[in-house]
Amino acid sequence: MIKMIALDLDNTLLNSDKKISAANEAELKKLHQQGLEIVLCTGRPINAIWHYIEQLGLDGDNDYTITFNGGLVVCNNDKKSIFKRGMTRTSFQPLYDYAKQHGYPLDILDFSQVYPITDLKPSDYREMLKGNIKFVPTAFNDLPDESYSKGIMVADPAVLDHAVANMPAEVVNRYHMMRSQDRILEFLPLNVDKAYGLGALLSHFGWDFSNLMAFGDAQNDAGMLEKAQVGVAMSNATPEIKKIANDETVSNDEDVVAVFLQKYFK
Repeated sequence: MIKMIALDLDNTLLNSDKKISAANEAELKKLHQQGLEIVLCTGRPINAIWHYIEQLGLDGDNDYTITFNGGLVVCNNDKKSIFKRGMTRTSFQPLYDYAKQHGYPLDILDFSQVYPITDLKPSDYREMLKGNIKFVPTAFNDLPDESYSKGIMVADPAVLDHAVANMPAEVVNRYHMMRSQDRILEFLPLNVDKAYGLGALLSHFGWDFSNLMAFGDAQNDAGMLEKAQVGVAMSNATPEIKKIANDETVSNDEDVVAVFLQKYFK
């Protein structure tokens, strides 16, 4: 029985204008009022998507969000975490060395802010994110000794393709590397993805993946679509994601969530 619905944001729940349509909003609110858990799953921190949480009314004591692509599970009401997994500053040394050698930008995120690494090529991540999160430009060796959620490279798709193709094993084997968008390459702790965070949240409720429905479109959604009882790919999803999902629906500009949910729960 489906008890939880997990939703990627960009190019899934959000349309091309980065908005939740009225039809999607109404359907999710209806199911939430009927007792289903509605969980937004994102690579961003919760404050960067708070307006979507408010729009959907997901601010109760039992409402949660998967943030940092599974590295942090947060209770929406009090912003306290029920699950967290990060990395040390020294964990990023091989990635920093590779970026410096090849002239790539790098942003490193803790669980509340972004550190654009100033002794590397300038990054466009701030302009791409456009979210409510603090940016603290910092040289790599001056990063505080604390827990970090992930590293991010932002570049043209062809540049990232080249970076991935030529990445040394020391880097590849140290992180869970994923392409969340064409211009964004993310480096998370090994084995951490949205499914990892959802597994922790499902256990919190005493449930498992047989109780999960998930919607997504890109590489960083692969784990949750594969493990969910119902994994739904958008028609605008990548070919790889469509192969992983066990169902497919319309595009993110066609009230995708409402269309599928109305049909499924009919």
